[in-house]
Amino acid sequence: MTGNPTLQDGTEETDTSDRPKLVLVVDDSRLQRKILSSSLKRWGYEVIEADSGEAAMEVCADHAPELVLSDWMMPGMSGIEFCKAFREMSGDAYSYFILLTSKSEKNEVAEGLDAGADDFLTKPVDGHELRARMTAGERILEMQRELTLKNTVITETLDELQRLYDSLDSDLIEAKQLQQSLVPERFKSFDGGDLSLFLRSSGHVGGDLVGFYPAAEGHLGLYSIDVSGHGISSALMTARLAGYLSASALDQNIALEKLPDGSFQSRPPEEAIETLNELVLDEMETEHYFTLMLADIDLRTGKVVIGQAGHPHPVIQRKSGALEQDGSGGFPVGLMSGVTFSQFEMQLYPGDRLLILSDGVTECPSTEGNFIGEDGLEEILAKLHDVAGPALFESLMWSLTEISGLSEFPDDVSGLLFEYTGMDQKK
Repeated sequence: MTGNPTLQDGTEETDTSDRPKLVLVVDDSRLQRKILSSSLKRWGYEVIEADSGEAAMEVCADHAPELVLSDWMMPGMSGIEFCKAFREMSGDAYSYFILLTSKSEKNEVAEGLDAGADDFLTKPVDGHELRARMTAGERILEMQRELTLKNTVITETLDELQRLYDSLDSDLIEAKQLQQSLVPERFKSFDGGDLSLFLRSSGHVGGDLVGFYPAAEGHLGLYSIDVSGHGISSALMTARLAGYLSASALDQNIALEKLPDGSFQSRPPEEAIETLNELVLDEMETEHYFTLMLADIDLRTGKVVIGQAGHPHPVIQRKSGALEQDGSGGFPVGLMSGVTFSQFEMQLYPGDRLLILSDGVTECPSTEGNFIGEDGLEEILAKLHDVAGPALFESLMWSLTEISGLSEFPDDVSGLLFEYTGMDQKK
C-alpha cells in the first residue's frame, strides 16, 4: 500500500487508567503504523504492530489484544479476512475491532460488520475521532468484562442451586421411602376378609396416610387420613398422627381402650376422633388440619362402625356389583376445639367389599376440567367389579389417568379396600 500518512492528530490527552490496554495496529504502511502507534502510546495504550494480516495472526497467538486497529485494504490477507480469522481464534475472549477504510458504501460497511468488526474509521482519520472511538471501545470492553463477571457469578450460583436441589431431591426421595414405610404391608389376609392398602403422593411426600391395627378379638381397626396441603410439613404431620393410631404400641393408640384383663378393644370412633381433635389443637403448633375416617370391622358379623370427620363417604360394593355411598360427613380434625363428632354403621355380607378413598380420587379433574365426583367414581368401580385386591387400585389409577389425561395427579391418592368373606367362608 502507498500514499501519504492519513492521521490528522491534534490531541494531547493522556489515559489515566492504571492498567494500559493492549492495542494491536495492523497496516502494511510502516509510516501509518508509526503515526497510529505514537498517538496511542501518548494516550496511555500499550501497542504492538503487525505489517500484514498473516503477521497479525501470529502476534495474536502469543498476545491477545484488547483493541485492534486494522487497515481494510492490505496485500495478502485483507482486513476483512483478518477480522474473520481473529474472531474464530479469540473464542470466548472478546476484543474491540476497528476497521480503517476509505469505503463508505452501506453494503461494504455491512460486509465489515458481518465479518465481526465493531466500528469503522474513515481515512483520513481525525485524531479526536480516533480517541473517541477508542474510549467507546474501552467502555464496551468494560461492560463486556462486567457482564462476563456477572455471568460467572450467575453460573456459579446456578451450580450451587443445582447442588442444593440435588441434595434436597435426595433427601425428599429418602423422606418418601420413610413415609411409604409407614404402610409396611400393602396386603394382608384376616380370618374374615382381605385388606389392601394404597398410598401415592402427588410429589415426593404428601399428606395422605392409611393403616390398620388389631382391635378386640375378631375386630379390625382401619384409618384413612388426609392432611391439608402437600409436601414436607404435611408428611411430618402424618408421621405424628401415625403414632396416635399405632398398630405396634396399642397402649398409645387413642382409638383403643385397655380392658381389665390387659386386652384392647375399639373405643367408639366418635370419641376417639374427638380426643384426637383436642390432642392436635393442644400439642401440635400447626396450621394444618385433616380429614379422617376411622372404622371398626367385626370380622364375625360384618358390622362396620365408622367415624367420619370430613373424609369422602365410604363405598360398599355388594357382591352383585351394586354400589352404596353413605356417611355423616362431619367436621375436619384440628380446626377448632369443642367440636362434636358422630358415627354410623354399615353392614357387610360375604362377597361385599368396603372401599375408603381420599378426595384425591373424587376431586381428580377430567380432561374437561371437572371433578369426576362420586358419580364418576361409581362408573369406574362398576367397570372394575371383577378386579380384586391390590389390582383394583392399579386399575383405578389407570382409569384416573385416562379420564384426566394426567400422568401426575394434583393431589395425593390413598385408599383402603376390605373384601369381606365371613369367618366361616374364608378361602
